[in-house]
Amino acid sequence: MTCFDVAPDLTTITLEAADDGIALVTLNRPDRLNAITSTMIDELDRVVTAVDLDPELRAVVLTGAGRGFCAGLDLMAQGTAPGAEDVRPVVSGFMWQDHLATLHERIHRSRKPWIAAVNGPCVGGGFAMALACDIRTASSSATFGAVFLKIGVSNCDMGTSYFLPRLVGASRSAELLLTARIFDATEADTIGLLSGLVDDPVSSALDTARLIRANAPFATWMTKETMWQTVDAPSLRHALDIENRTQIMCSSNGDVAEARAAFAEKRPPKWSGL
Repeated sequence: MTCFDVAPDLTTITLEAADDGIALVTLNRPDRLNAITSTMIDELDRVVTAVDLDPELRAVVLTGAGRGFCAGLDLMAQGTAPGAEDVRPVVSGFMWQDHLATLHERIHRSRKPWIAAVNGPCVGGGFAMALACDIRTASSSATFGAVFLKIGVSNCDMGTSYFLPRLVGASRSAELLLTARIFDATEADTIGLLSGLVDDPVSSALDTARLIRANAPFATWMTKETMWQTVDAPSLRHALDIENRTQIMCSSNGDVAEARAAFAEKRPPKWSGL
């Protein structure tokens, strides 16, 4: 079984093999600038699960169909959270909020690296989704912004208040969140939100995914997990303790010995896989 087995059942996104071990996920509601609905959340959640359980899958590229990445929540057709049809409005609202926000956490906590290839407008929930990815690349047509304030709710939503300060710093994050302004790809690149400003973000993201694919699978997973955990570590000692334990785990599956043998024999290593 591979992650691509779920692809035929998807209606708001597409899932395809872009290269060996690399999945391309495309938000596919171009007539609505790929705005988020309950169905899209459910389908992305299924894809995250399938990706994590596929031992041959090494990285995921996430992009949008048409002229945009994601315009955020579809206010005209968002739907409801599973099981929220017969509960009180405040309960239904909280269930929807948790349903949406948990998706971004799942992308962030995925065992495989996710790379956002931003090809146009990326605002609101779409901005939060891009922030949840490990790496972001964008074209010059991309625009970004946390715009929840524009509909009368806090701009701290769907993990934005967690991710953005960690990526660009608290002071710059405060200005972007409090003004709710839209900013262009050049500014996003300048402030360090992007790994690159490119002509073709999907092609660039696939090149990055191929570099990731060349590394040991388990060590790659542990690198992603350890890096994001140590970002939240309360001290250097806590970070070192996490790193030390991770290194011992990575040293026990044969990949280190294979790397040494490959170096001595002047050949690419044959990793053990997951």
